[in-house]
Amino acid sequence: MSVKIRLTRIGRHKDPFYRIVAADSHFTRDGRYIEQIGTYDPALGTKAAQIDEELALKWLNLGAQPSDSVRAMLSSKGIMAKYAEAKVKGKK
Repeated sequence: MSVKIRLTRIGRHKDPFYRIVAADSHFTRDGRYIEQIGTYDPALGTKAAQIDEELALKWLNLGAQPSDSVRAMLSSKGIMAKYAEAKVKGKK
């Protein structure tokens, strides 16, 4: 089972709102997911995304691969830097 951290769309027609979720890559975009990590409102931009840092780091450490858009959000929040730093410390 390969796990992806990606967006799943909720919200009304022409008023999107997204959940950031950890999901099996075989599940459909808006289908089942394993755990919700945060939310994203595109009207407010990527800086306003709300992400649970502990859950994001947990899934990254377990090998989950973020989508390109989620990777950009994690980077803007500094979570990818913390993940990379923890990875380097673990190798020493």
